[in-house]
Amino acid sequence: MFFFRIYDNLCFMPQVRIEAPAKLNLHLRVGGRRPDGYHDIDSIFLALAYGDTLHFQTVLSSVELTMDWKFLAGKTALQEIPPEKNIIFRAVSLFRERTGYNKGLKITVEKRIPTGGGLGGGSSDAAATLLALNRLAVQEGVALSEQALAEMSAVLGSDVPFFLKCAFGNAAWVGGRGERVHPFNFPEKNTSLSFLLVNPGFPSDTVWAYRQIDKYHPSETFGLSFDTPDINYFSFLSGSPRDWPFVNDFLPVFEAEACGSVYRDILGGLKELGADFAGLSGSGSTCFGVFSSSGEAKAAGQVLSESRYFTVETFPLARRAIQYYNDDGGVD
Repeated sequence: MFFFRIYDNLCFMPQVRIEAPAKLNLHLRVGGRRPDGYHDIDSIFLALAYGDTLHFQTVLSSVELTMDWKFLAGKTALQEIPPEKNIIFRAVSLFRERTGYNKGLKITVEKRIPTGGGLGGGSSDAAATLLALNRLAVQEGVALSEQALAEMSAVLGSDVPFFLKCAFGNAAWVGGRGERVHPFNFPEKNTSLSFLLVNPGFPSDTVWAYRQIDKYHPSETFGLSFDTPDINYFSFLSGSPRDWPFVNDFLPVFEAEACGSVYRDILGGLKELGADFAGLSGSGSTCFGVFSSSGEAKAAGQVLSESRYFTVETFPLARRAIQYYNDDGGVD
């Protein structure tokens, strides 16, 4: 369910402000390469109360995209993506192609999610773009159905379908190449857990990471079902993070790489500093620790930030916010 809020003294043209949450892979098993070139996954995604903010304003013509980088640590060439290759621009082009929506747009992104950090920043921005444009398209009579948006999201990227559906739950089991999304709400008894994100200041290239999987893939993952979730996952999530049996298949294949020692140091540090569970999100490079109290997470973040790591404390997403403003500043 979307959350709407009224603001006064707004611009004259219709606009939308939408949050694009980051995600964590609490669990990630990877299967072999499929005929289409992708890999099957068996994963648990959790949307976080930390992410990017996108502003869309209709203008007379053209599409203008501005990135306002809030994440300054470890800025790399991966962040210098030409606008026409940015996934937001691709989402706009695809939406216009499928709907005929041709309004000019001024798009500003407050970018907090580190690029190449395994937190789904680009995918979340793409899903937010589809949702925002669909809201603006209502006035033009060309808004799409949920199913049509879902089909478009799968074209844009494997993680985009989750971010499109996380409006209906803050967590999901994700399977197939990412198109099988079963949303659910993170167990209420554990919503007070604190999640400390620790980014080492360098990105992880997804294509390279999956090549490592192909090269060193743990054979026991072959034969797993990637079509339906293991029902035990949900009971584990309701228990203490100390008892979570979750894994990330990328960690073993990174052991021989330079990043492997960095991840070991961060994950070991998180455990030593009181994390009940520690893991790697996606194919890296962001690690995370799960703490039973905010105080413990903050203390751990302070220690790890002294090692020049970027840290931020966050929590499971409570609700997704999208705000629509009409010409006179009201909300339709």
